[in-house]
Parts: sequence; C-alpha cells; structure tokens
Amino acid sequence: MQKVKGINRDIPFPVSFRNEVSSAENLIFDPDDMNDFNAFGCYFQNFAAKIVIGKGSYIAPNVGLVTANHVLTDLEQHQPGKDIVLGKNCWIGMNSTVLPGVILGDHTVVGAGSVVTKSVSVRPWKCSRRQTTVC
Repeated sequence: MQKVKGINRDIPFPVSFRNEVSSAENLIFDPDDMNDFNAFGCYFQNFAAKIVIGKGSYIAPNVGLVTANHVLTDLEQHQPGKDIVLGKNCWIGMNSTVLPGVILGDHTVVGAGSVVTKSVSVRPWKCSRRQTTVC
C-alpha cells in the first residue's frame, strides 16, 4: 500500500497502511524490530518530539504514542512536544495510550486499554490496570 496507494509513502521503512506515523525522522528504533509497525491502528504522533522504542519492545494494535497535546484554550494549537521513551523489552497492550514525556523503564508492561500519564523507572514486569498511572 505504501507504493501502490501512497499511504505512508514518505516513511522510509515498511509501515502498515493502517498505521499513522507523523515523522519518520523523530522515530528511533532498532532496525531488527520492524514488527512494531505492522500491528493495525497504531498512531505514532511525533511531529513535535521524538519517540524512542527500545530493542525487543512490542506495540500491540490500536496503541497511541502521543508527544504533544492540544492547548486547551485554543484547540488549533499544540503544546510543546515531549519525548516518549520505551525501554528495552517493553510491551504496550492493545488500545493503550502513552502521553507526552513518559519514559518507561526496561521490561515495563502496560496493560490493555491503559492511559499512561507518568513515567516508570527500571522495575521489571509492572503492569497498569485501566487507570491513569502505572502501578
């Protein structure tokens, strides 16, 4: 679909046509982990800051990684972006959203349907439960 219909044509690596990547330049990942861009419905909103995906991390379908929110008093504008960093061997469960400035330590697991608003240090296998913070 990248070549035929031009969906994600400007992205220099294979990306499912069912995903959206704002900026290939602001997406940092290990080339061996191309599987992160084949799940459907993922939203890599990184026009204002970087998204760093650690080696061996997995991103499930319908995950949103959002580096900049709208200004609440003027929805036509965005706040300054903040980087999102996923450590090594992380798992982001289906239908989850990771918000600006979040840093997830190595081996962090985000439960399906979570909204991650705060960073988690290097503590293996912590999981959120459909709440706004990670346990």
